[in-house]
Amino acid sequence: MKNTSYLLALALLAGAFPAFAQPTAEVLPERFFLYKDFPSQYVSPRHVEVWLPEKYEQLDALPVLYMFDGQNIFHPFQGWGGEFNPGWRVNAVLDSLNKAGSAPEIMVVGIHNSGARMAEYMPEKPRELVAQRIAETDHDWYKVFKTDPPRSDNQLKFIVEELKPFIDAHFKTKKDRANTFIAGASMGGLMSAYAICEYPDVFGGAACFSTHWPPLDGVFLEYIKANLPDPATHKIYFDFGTEGLDGEYEPFQLIADEAMQSRGYEKGKNWKTLKFEGGRHYEEDWHARFHIPMAFLLR
Repeated sequence: MKNTSYLLALALLAGAFPAFAQPTAEVLPERFFLYKDFPSQYVSPRHVEVWLPEKYEQLDALPVLYMFDGQNIFHPFQGWGGEFNPGWRVNAVLDSLNKAGSAPEIMVVGIHNSGARMAEYMPEKPRELVAQRIAETDHDWYKVFKTDPPRSDNQLKFIVEELKPFIDAHFKTKKDRANTFIAGASMGGLMSAYAICEYPDVFGGAACFSTHWPPLDGVFLEYIKANLPDPATHKIYFDFGTEGLDGEYEPFQLIADEAMQSRGYEKGKNWKTLKFEGGRHYEEDWHARFHIPMAFLLR
């Protein structure tokens, strides 16, 4: 591993975090830092993994991408599904983009899910309608909300109030909205859209892969219609495939697209929605198209 002494020093520095938490990093090959059981007053402890681009030491500061389902985004065959999950391998994609000059360097913060993914990744708003739909649903997937209701607001508070300040304090980051991004797939895509709407002063761009709009009859679309951030200062990327679970998304995505147009977003300028024929709800597919939103958001 290159520059090991510098990275070790950074890991030790990362332990100097006051108050309720003092996470320390395990330094891994290929410029990874793993913070096991990162503590929080809002959510249960979970692993957080940070990846740095190759030229990190040469840069004064760089943008940050926060990603949901962090156990799936870097390493092949180590996330959910084990040998059947090739992972997003976003670090490899970003290294290739950097070397080709297609996108500037960016660091990635992967936030592992806790296992209670449905509750933590289901947007809580619009509150009254969400509560009504939970009471009415008999869908096998979403009945879980009757006993484990959505708590995504605390997930976002963890990221914005605890994790981001920690990352900004211990890494060379560009802290402003224009250089802070969020991304995820499926329910993580839904949460990425929720994050940029709830915290428009924090996140300047969101990449929502295979956004899982259907929960509770697409209730989150009612929130989207009234809460999209200012198109003058934000960029949003959506995509979906046509196979498997992704095959259910197009009718919902069309409603989201109408909301984007009504809010003043312009395709190709500050918004993209892409349909991938044959695209699956699968990490390999998200890996294959990860370069598209990165080049779009970072340009």
